[in-house]
Amino acid sequence: MPRTALRVRRWAAIAVLGGLLAGCGTGSSDTGSEAVEPAAGPRTSTEVRPIEAATRITDAKGVTVSLKKPPQKIVCLVALCDDILVELGLTPTATNSAVLAHPEFLGKEKAAKVPVVPGGFLSPEVEAILSHRPDLVIGLADTHGKLAPALKGATTFWPVQPGSWQDSVGYLRDLATLTGRTEEGEKAEKTFRARLAEAEGARSDKTSLIIFGSDENFGVATPETDVAAGLFPKISHYPWKSRGIDGSYSLEEILARDVDVLFVETLSFGAPDGKLSDKLAKNPLWSRIPAVKNGKVIEVDSEVWAKGRGTRSLGLVLDEATAALR
Repeated sequence: MPRTALRVRRWAAIAVLGGLLAGCGTGSSDTGSEAVEPAAGPRTSTEVRPIEAATRITDAKGVTVSLKKPPQKIVCLVALCDDILVELGLTPTATNSAVLAHPEFLGKEKAAKVPVVPGGFLSPEVEAILSHRPDLVIGLADTHGKLAPALKGATTFWPVQPGSWQDSVGYLRDLATLTGRTEEGEKAEKTFRARLAEAEGARSDKTSLIIFGSDENFGVATPETDVAAGLFPKISHYPWKSRGIDGSYSLEEILARDVDVLFVETLSFGAPDGKLSDKLAKNPLWSRIPAVKNGKVIEVDSEVWAKGRGTRSLGLVLDEATAALR
């Protein structure tokens, strides 16, 4: 798959669309021919530990954020930040994500009122960020870490790097701590855990797959490198594992796995130019995949599935996935 599309999803596998997607999870790569699916394991606990307000946290990645007071103005350079703020009942001061326009977030009308940071996901403009006089700027560590020196002294920069839903919950709790929105944080975590536990309890025996891309050169989202895909082994049969940055699966291999339900994330580079599923339909092997033959190919919102990675986005992924897997 072209490196541009791959880099985009590694943001989608981590991040933002439109020139986008950069580094995803930090899972191991595999060059073997057959993926070994991990056991579903015990059902996720719905217990939520109390969150206490504080002006200093150290996240699960060892990053310490220390503020003089709860942040009032937060600029989001990664959709996970927008996701968390909406869960906490807050709105970013500025953003470069389109996820806010989703009806389960702010909706188009309210989202349009949030200033957009120019420069896109990969190169947000420092001057534009600082023009909002933010108390806190949240970005993706492997993409926006380079901005840290330019922001130092003017604001606090928090580099995040989610690799799993547990990381996402941790970041939710951390930001709830810093903003003092403790009850909202506990409620959001509880809601997500309950959704996940319910989906695990009704685990489907169908084989599912998430693919992403902008053209016939597509990629497979794997639990090691994609937060949303990390949910799937516990809610369905998901026999896909990472093959590293330069490896993916062919349509021949996908056909051999008898995929029952296929989720498709179309990534756009500039103006949209059609659905990935329509482009793949030109390959004669496509029509032989069980999911295609049975009308179980589902084009999903990449802003939510690929980029959101917070509890609200992942909750929507669970709702859509479990409905399709019944």
